[in-house]
Amino acid sequence: MRMRKKPNLLPRMERCGDLLVREPEALRGRWREKMPQAQAVWLELGCGKGRFTVETAAQHPEVLYIAIERVPDAMVIAMERARDLGLNNVFFLDDDAARLPELFAPEEVDRLFINFCDPWPGLRHARRRLTSEGFLLTYRKVLAEGGEIHFKTDNADLFRFSLYQFPKAGYELSEVTRDLHAGGIQGVMTDYEEKFHNLGTPINRCVGTKCPMPERKEHEEAP
Repeated sequence: MRMRKKPNLLPRMERCGDLLVREPEALRGRWREKMPQAQAVWLELGCGKGRFTVETAAQHPEVLYIAIERVPDAMVIAMERARDLGLNNVFFLDDDAARLPELFAPEEVDRLFINFCDPWPGLRHARRRLTSEGFLLTYRKVLAEGGEIHFKTDNADLFRFSLYQFPKAGYELSEVTRDLHAGGIQGVMTDYEEKFHNLGTPINRCVGTKCPMPERKEHEEAP
């Protein structure tokens, strides 16, 4: 479902202009200059309206938090939430996951969040999923050794697919659950997550930790 156009979008974006990074390529390898005291750099792909973004950033003021979102009508809400909380450790980009190596230097990112991405059903769309082997290999280029990907989805088929993809791309899986909130709310929720949890939809979650690449068999080809 397409998000309705927000009124006065451009003026609202301008009022949050200090949080928007307009030329992220210029900061490649220099992101910590945005927050010299940062103990880590965390990146979120597809932050939407930013509930998860701002609550996580607020809980971790020692972390430089960077959120990527391609839908301006959603990102402006996220930016306003960050501004209203007075956060100075979170910044926003309008960019694409495929361009991460152009935006970040090798090992510049310590943690990456992927929350409720498009499942792209059907085999012909598999390569477009943000947890496909191709994308996971792209993330390796910017993740520090031992860096983590935290992944959540309500889509059981996407989760099964992802659990197969992570090890192929050189990530060790941990914290795997197919019903994250079965015993009570765990961690920070997104708006989408709360809605579907209240409807009784189980939330799947796992953590993939970057480790040495597995040896590829001779008949296997890189994606």
